[in-house]
Amino acid sequence: MSRTAERQVSFADFELVRQGLCLEPVLQTISDFLDDQKDMIEQVRRDLTRGLKKAETGRSGLTPQQVLRSLVLMRVKNWNYRELRERIADGCTLRQFTDFYCLPVPRHDAFNRGFNRLTPATLKAINDLVVQAAVGLGLEDGQKLRVDTTVVQTDIHHPTDNTLLWDVVRVVTRLIGRLAAALGRRRIKGFRDRTRSARRRMQELQRMTSRQRQDHQTGTYRELIGIAEEVIDSARTALRRTGKARGKDMITDLAIAETRKEIEHFCALGARVTDQSRRRVLNGEQVQQSRSSIRFSNPIPISSSAARCNRQSSSATRSSSPKARAA
Repeated sequence: MSRTAERQVSFADFELVRQGLCLEPVLQTISDFLDDQKDMIEQVRRDLTRGLKKAETGRSGLTPQQVLRSLVLMRVKNWNYRELRERIADGCTLRQFTDFYCLPVPRHDAFNRGFNRLTPATLKAINDLVVQAAVGLGLEDGQKLRVDTTVVQTDIHHPTDNTLLWDVVRVVTRLIGRLAAALGRRRIKGFRDRTRSARRRMQELQRMTSRQRQDHQTGTYRELIGIAEEVIDSARTALRRTGKARGKDMITDLAIAETRKEIEHFCALGARVTDQSRRRVLNGEQVQQSRSSIRFSNPIPISSSAARCNRQSSSATRSSSPKARAA
């Protein structure tokens, strides 16, 4: 992938320049300012070629000038990636500012990949340059910091009863395995790994249609609740049996004590989850909102298949009936 600092100018670029297009004053000042930042352009080039075996061969990618100027434009205009790409592709002046001129503008994800290759030190230096230019133009005084965030899709699932029960089994089993490793054991006697059984029933509930839920949901839920209760009871029994066990040194003892606290905490949460699931699904009770708003921790993302199931069934889980809400 070619990462040359300056690309070759084409005849089409000369024709575009001959049109006499002028940038808006703010962008023109920033452009003149960036033209003098040769060290910053070289730093961006090193970030783009970092990790590439043959940086000078392959398909041409974004040049350091294009990455730097597009990032500055995105920060100044407060655009997202899609809007950044559309504005550059549609505007001759923005093409001139970002050094694309008559070249085709890549997709929005190409900008994302290019920006992600920049190191934190480079981003800090670019932000300092933007602030310095803004202060010089009188747009900012540089005394206040404004932070913005972007909402993105993640693997945190909608908290339905079946996924919460699966979380109980998954998290408690993982913590018991961590406790056994800290104690120098292969496994803790008396504790069974029921994650496969729980996952199978959780996915079965996720894939049920509305008609199937009316006929088969209760039995599958009863099995899943039983598995979760078995895991909680076994975990508490394991804590009692290993209460006097110690590690090989003080650091290990501290890790064991912290793991035991986590197991107790999640067992208590798991007991609440199984109680609310039994009352709402099996007994048909209306659980109060204050008692039903349990968020079981999900330190490790769920699998992609389970995430797809959760997204597909999220609309079905918001029905008004107790059984539909439990699904």
